[in-house]
Amino acid sequence: MVDKDISGLIIITTLIFLIAPAFLVLYIFIYNRRKKRHIEEKAQMQLTFEAEIAKTQYEVQEQTMQTIGADLHDNIGQLLSLTSLTLNSIELDNRLKAREKVDAAIDLTVRSIKEMRLLGKLLQGDQLVVSGLSEAIRHEINWMERSGKYKIKYTRAEDLPAANNPDKDLIVFRILQEILNNIIKHAHASRIYINLEYNEGTLKLEITDNGIGFNADELTDDQRGMGLQNMRKRAVIIGGEVAIKSNPGEGTQISIFIPYP
Repeated sequence: MVDKDISGLIIITTLIFLIAPAFLVLYIFIYNRRKKRHIEEKAQMQLTFEAEIAKTQYEVQEQTMQTIGADLHDNIGQLLSLTSLTLNSIELDNRLKAREKVDAAIDLTVRSIKEMRLLGKLLQGDQLVVSGLSEAIRHEINWMERSGKYKIKYTRAEDLPAANNPDKDLIVFRILQEILNNIIKHAHASRIYINLEYNEGTLKLEITDNGIGFNADELTDDQRGMGLQNMRKRAVIIGGEVAIKSNPGEGTQISIFIPYP
């Protein structure tokens, strides 16, 4: 009986010694497979992030060129046309009136030069973001206010991080541009409130308008076409989220929350 027990114990021990290495090999195989998958997923996420940054840079530059084109046509073009008309209407036999028109033409030329300098700064495109998100926002607001159609109030917290994150700033800035474009195209708003603040490692950008609003819980195809889903996707890429509050006739409030820096 004792011999049988010993024999059984030897068999069990032998099986354990045979099976244990197999389990160890299987564990190492599964661990390495998961590690490889994790590395591949991380690499894919990095590629996705870099592709999104490149796409965002292109879109910011494209938006910049559209703004420049519109300003050249609507503003600088008009100034230069007025300058030309003023110079062509000068009557040399009337020195006093001629002098007044020359002075007017000089003033129009100076204004044109100032406008061109502003456009020169705008040509920096996404370089504006490198100097800080707040400054880029202020610059975008200045151009929107030039239309005279909107009253914009911009507030920012004094305790924003000293160190910035240009990649995150670029994406947040592009989301802001999309929101402002939507306000121009769809909201029929006259007032816009923009607030930038920072609290416990989270950057919050909030944009509120007094436009016609919409049902945020039941987005139509047209409203999806406003890029709302794209805004959310971009925020997720940098670890953030977008919250939308809107009701018909009550305006819209869009809040962007980003871990920062």
